[in-house]
Amino acid sequence: MDKSLNGWVNGFIGVLIFSGSLPATRVAVMDFDPTFLTSARAAIAGLLGLAMLLLFRQKRPERGDLLSLVIVALGVVVGFPLLTALALKHVTTAHSIIFVGLLPLATAIFGVLRGGDRPRPAFWLFSCLGSALVAGFALTQGVTASAVGDGLMLAAIIACGLGYAEGAALSRKLGGWQVICWALVLSLPIMLVLTFATLPSSFAGVGSSAWIGLAYVSLFSMLIGFVFWYRGLAQGGIAAVGQLQLLQPFFGLALAATLLHEQVSPLMIVVTLGVVLCVFGAKKFAKQEAPRPATVG
Repeated sequence: MDKSLNGWVNGFIGVLIFSGSLPATRVAVMDFDPTFLTSARAAIAGLLGLAMLLLFRQKRPERGDLLSLVIVALGVVVGFPLLTALALKHVTTAHSIIFVGLLPLATAIFGVLRGGDRPRPAFWLFSCLGSALVAGFALTQGVTASAVGDGLMLAAIIACGLGYAEGAALSRKLGGWQVICWALVLSLPIMLVLTFATLPSSFAGVGSSAWIGLAYVSLFSMLIGFVFWYRGLAQGGIAAVGQLQLLQPFFGLALAATLLHEQVSPLMIVVTLGVVLCVFGAKKFAKQEAPRPATVG
């Protein structure tokens, strides 16, 4: 199997793992406080990441890499998990997955800003269309029912897009799985303190589903998924393999309907499909075409 195909396989596995994140978080926040869930999942994954770095004797990042690792940690270790956990107190998993359709676009935008490219006008057209679809869908659901949850989900997507873009760029230097492990280790002291500070007074009322949800987001969403995802980006290319994220809303909706028995309306499916098409178009026009060579004669 060549390197490019390996990248697609690893990226696909990563997307499948991430697709279960929101359903697992939704189950976990039914019994766990969102802040405890966020810190506990990061602390568990951070201890495992530290063990991996020590086991494989990885070289410490250079001082110049610390800022990028902090951005990755704030985006995908703290920001996205905490904001989605808070959002899922107000909206259903199926509703929140609509916003995940904007994640590839957010990643592309931050990639463009970080790389200094000038996208073609069509990129911004697709970007605005996708955002309008999400905003329009949110408005149809009623302000009192979803306004807070929608705002939190939008913030979560922005944080995660920044973390993905920064981590993908840094993985070229440090390696795919090393980036997420170092980001987890960097945030580990704070996450451990926060975990004990928000520890529930009793676990008597915590059901088995919540424990399974915590285990999933700690082991798979926070660590294992990133091992496959960043490896896939490094092997197959960020722009190419990154488009596999377009499948995530469909996988997530299927899981929400199958495991949580949440209603997936036809409107949700139509909006998700529209967002995916807009993201695909935006990513296609994300980079400016190279100028054609001048003809002589």
